[in-house]
Amino acid sequence: MDIKHAKEYIYWLYYQYLLITCCYVLEPWEQSMFHTIFITVFAMVVYTAYVFIPIHIHLAFEFFSQLFGDQCESTVAIMN
Repeated sequence: MDIKHAKEYIYWLYYQYLLITCCYVLEPWEQSMFHTIFITVFAMVVYTAYVFIPIHIHLAFEFFSQLFGDQCESTVAIMN
């Protein structure tokens, strides 16, 4: 795929985005505000997923590993 087709494909994807979100009917300043808010919300969702999903997966893995076997000794048994 050459550069011209890649550029046309990116323009086509952007046009599809405008059609789906109905941004093509907005004025230029409204479009920029919409894009800014959309990108900000999307970045916050990606950051939150990056930070918190691995923690939850780790905690779920520990819970199910203790539930279905692989029982660890309690700290009280170790201290006695």
